[in-house]
Order: sequence, then C-alpha cells, then structure tokens
Amino acid sequence: MQALLAPDTGSPLGQSRARVLELLRAAGSPLGVQEVADRTGLHPNTARFHLDGLVEAGLATREPQARATPGRPSMTYRATEGGGPGSGRRYRLLAEMLTSLIAGTMTEPGKAAVEAGREWGSYLTEQPPPYQRPGAGEAIEKLAAITEELGFAPQAVADGKQYRLCLHQCPFREVAQRHQDVVCSLHLGLMQGALAQMRAPVTADRLEPFAEPSLCVAYLTARDEPGPASPAG
Repeated sequence: MQALLAPDTGSPLGQSRARVLELLRAAGSPLGVQEVADRTGLHPNTARFHLDGLVEAGLATREPQARATPGRPSMTYRATEGGGPGSGRRYRLLAEMLTSLIAGTMTEPGKAAVEAGREWGSYLTEQPPPYQRPGAGEAIEKLAAITEELGFAPQAVADGKQYRLCLHQCPFREVAQRHQDVVCSLHLGLMQGALAQMRAPVTADRLEPFAEPSLCVAYLTARDEPGPASPAG
C-alpha cells in the first residue's frame, strides 16, 4: 500500500499517524480521542497527539461533541476531504519559526529543549501500575514503539548493559539540520521523560545527531535493578 503523504510534501506520516488517519476516513462520523485510542491500541495521549498533528497538517478537523448536559464538551475529529493544499509546508514553516525563536532568544536553548522534551515524553507514555516496573529490554522495546509512533524507524541494538537506539528517517530532519541544538535536544529529553514515566532501569545518556545522513543514534544504559529486600531479624 502506498504510504500516506502530507499534502505537497514528500514526507510519510508515519505508521501510527497514517493508521489514525485511515480510521478517521473509514469511520464516516466524528470520533473522540478515547474511541481512536481503543481502536488503534494507542495510549490516549498519543492518540490525541496524532489527531492534533493531523489537524495541523490539514488532514483532519476538530469540533466539539454535542452534549445535552452543561460542562465542557469533548472534542471529536473527522478526516477532511483531500486535506488542505500547502498545509504541510505551513506546518514545516511554523516548526522553523519556533525553533529559530528558541535558538535565537534563549540563553540555553538546548537545556530548555531537553526539559520540554522530558515533559512531552512523560505525557505521551503510559505509566505502569504501582509497584511495577519494566525490565530494561521491555522498556527499550516500549521506547522504540513510542519513537515509531512519532514517525521514526527505530532499531534497538544491545551490547551487554549498553544499548543503541538507531533512529532512521527523522520526521523533523530538515528542521533538525538547521537547529540541532533545539530539535535533537528535544528528542533526547523526550526519551528521558518516557523512560522516567515507565520507571525503567534505563537512562538515555546522549543522542548523536546524523551519525549518517538519515540516522541518529541514542545511547542508552541499563542500570542494575534492586533485588528483593532482606528479611528483618
């Protein structure tokens, strides 16, 4: 099946966002965030992230859900007919404008981007139940799934307690090439925030941008997991 493309760009939407768009197109009526999450298996925050991205790209519209009782209405989404011409280009222009603003006005743009990334990584990641935490391998699999949902083509490579998460096909490559300190720091922070939200015994230590023309590499370290407490007495 041909990859779904944003209007007037050569950039694929990414597997998860394309799946959300296909769901909206097939639904025939507006869908809420929870409905999309249930049908796609995505975390609700991740589903909302992709839905809002489709709205920004002109591929979907957002409208309040009609309700008979007072209170703030929930938002629903429906696919647009054919998408908005040129909206993909405007979205990229907005990204350029915002990253250049951060890079040009903040004294420590990389640090600010890492902190913002951590907040978003936490927001987009489902926290495990109390007193549960994933092992290193499981956590890295989940992290790879999150980056895939954002449009990367990730590949995890293990070497003892050291891991590399190879991120192919960065969906923000053109902007990142001009503003590495902002965009790549944001991605590193996002991974750190996601791992912290999982309570994973793994740290994201650094991100090497453009190790190859279409490849960035995140370096991860698995920590020793605490064993069971010794009985008193």
